[in-house]
Amino acid sequence: MKFCVVGAGFSGAVIARHLAGGGHRVVVVDERPHVGGNCHTERDAETGVMVHRYGPHIFHTADERVWRYVRRFGTFRPYTNRVKAVSGGRVYSLPVNLLTINQFFGVALLPQEARALIETKADRSIADPVSFEEQALKMVGPELYRAFFRGYTRKQWGLDPTDLPASILKRLPLRFDYDDNYFSHPYQGMPEDGYTAIIRNILDVNGLETRMNCSFEAVLDDFDHVFYTGPIDRYFNFRMGRLAYRTLDFERFVEDGAYQGAAVMNYCDEDVPYTRITEHKYFSPWEKDKFLKTVCFREYSRSAEKNDIPYYPVRLVNGGALLDDYIEMAREQKKVSFLGRLGTYRYLDMDVTIKEALDACDMIDRAFQSSEFSLPTFFVDPR
Repeated sequence: MKFCVVGAGFSGAVIARHLAGGGHRVVVVDERPHVGGNCHTERDAETGVMVHRYGPHIFHTADERVWRYVRRFGTFRPYTNRVKAVSGGRVYSLPVNLLTINQFFGVALLPQEARALIETKADRSIADPVSFEEQALKMVGPELYRAFFRGYTRKQWGLDPTDLPASILKRLPLRFDYDDNYFSHPYQGMPEDGYTAIIRNILDVNGLETRMNCSFEAVLDDFDHVFYTGPIDRYFNFRMGRLAYRTLDFERFVEDGAYQGAAVMNYCDEDVPYTRITEHKYFSPWEKDKFLKTVCFREYSRSAEKNDIPYYPVRLVNGGALLDDYIEMAREQKKVSFLGRLGTYRYLDMDVTIKEALDACDMIDRAFQSSEFSLPTFFVDPR
């Protein structure tokens, strides 16, 4: 059989390799000149530093199958994401932990004392948080919410936190010890040669053809099935209108030696126009000392327009009619499956993207074994 995979990010690469490995012909198309999508990494021409061209990506997962899978295609070095944050002219540790609490309130509390303090500040009248703001107020109370989350969130999403779902903040932990690891997953790391090398290795299999700088509209071949990982509204040529996405602008600058001394520094105050500064040699700590210069990016978030790269789907507490329309249109398509962050219009981490693609591969295998090959429009309910 012959298949087309639209998009050369993790979702598309995992599906494409599985199909090609099963002896099928697979064509992968992507409009960009490189594989990897927004995970693309490359050596900076001036400094030699490995840079995350579309913003930082730190691999973390609790799924052992996913962890085994990615390490088949490259070496992962230990990496712990320790984020710093500037609020009110002072630097703090994130996520909110015992050090953050003691720093912010100017105290020296023990874990149980800090827990008791937060209990007095958290709004326990909110039983089931619906919005980002409700989740923050229930989790940390008004002072920490205003200091670290409100302004940053308004800059990142261009919306008031009352309009955003609680699920965005539920991704972040609250700790009453000095653990400043941004993630809690048991498997964490950074690919030694970058994410693009990982995805290139995934795609390196007989029977698989990649066409870069190629839109899916330009592919005229007759395929038995298409796996689409691009924006779902783009597939229908925005017939019902454009779904809302946030995009990012990056301001690159180079300094001698080091600049901020950390990979990620968040700027939480709303009057600072950028959301964070990333210093990329710290994403590869095993080699950071060999570079004489350092390369950094100031990151600005704004609403995506017609020709922008979509980064984050904007899901609102009250909304979704346009998305529902596209989902119903997608279900009417024949021989097309939508998957991935853009294809299902969901805010997904890399490991979840890979897990869902591997689960889809399992479903594909079952479809091959059935008397009539048939696949669902969505492997995961996009709602």
